[in-house]
Amino acid sequence: MSISENLTESCLKSNLIIIVGPTAVGKTDLCVKLAKAFDTEILSCDSRQFYTELSIGTAKPTPEEMDSVVHHFIDSHSINEYYSAGDFERDAIKLLENDIFQRKNVAIMTGGSGLFVKALTDGLDEMPEAPLALREELMQRLEKGELEIMAEELRQLDPEYCETADLQNSQRVVRALEVCLSTGRPFSSFHKKSNVQRNFNIIKIGIERPREQLYERINLRMDLMLQNGLMEEVKALIPYKHHNALQTVGYKEVFEYLDGNYNYQTMVDLLKRNSRRYAKRQMTWFKNQDSFEWFNATDFTGVQAYIASQLQ
Repeated sequence: MSISENLTESCLKSNLIIIVGPTAVGKTDLCVKLAKAFDTEILSCDSRQFYTELSIGTAKPTPEEMDSVVHHFIDSHSINEYYSAGDFERDAIKLLENDIFQRKNVAIMTGGSGLFVKALTDGLDEMPEAPLALREELMQRLEKGELEIMAEELRQLDPEYCETADLQNSQRVVRALEVCLSTGRPFSSFHKKSNVQRNFNIIKIGIERPREQLYERINLRMDLMLQNGLMEEVKALIPYKHHNALQTVGYKEVFEYLDGNYNYQTMVDLLKRNSRRYAKRQMTWFKNQDSFEWFNATDFTGVQAYIASQLQ
């Protein structure tokens, strides 16, 4: 009897398998193998792969890499749309409960965006809207080149958030700072203290590799992105360069190069260095924020056996 046939007979509850890990660790390959083994579909919770205009710089899986497995939340939105973690929580729950779990006992979700994972597993508090004048003031400061000063202000107001936040992401700094200033409370205090209860079983798995091996994979990925046309993709995105999704590793370094702030080799070095640092922050988030069972990214047999032991 196959795994999928056995699930039909043995599972009393729907099960969501969550696979997380740092950039370039090998999540796509592992999840496609698991989806085939469990005869199911994959939800992406990568906060940039939603956008149709962003492909190379987000390492969006190609049709060949997806290998005929249905993937949701890839190319689902335009860069012109604002899509938040709260939006994803609502849409992903609807997709799971009204569609996938009506047909399958198991679904897989994967990505490296910790906030989007948390939105689906635990739920998020409603974030207050800041006064428009405050937002405009902060954006003006950003345009004057005060990102580092603003990041330091945020560290003083919310050191907990800054432990894992990407403070080079200007839009996240602005959003957190405007909440702190408008409410008098740390941005992190709006994250739920008591988690919501989902109607399905959640199996949390993290995958990792030895640091040097991961860093080699990251460096190679950056080289391949440039060979595959990253520069051309970024040039086409210049009208949207201030969008939150583009204030991130893989795009902001190229924008800076195109603006003449440094030479080509410096851009390449920064792409690799910042990607390695991002991977380290991702690991910090997933190791500290939640209880994942960790496996080497190549241990498909171990991951599969663990999932089988946790199914309900």
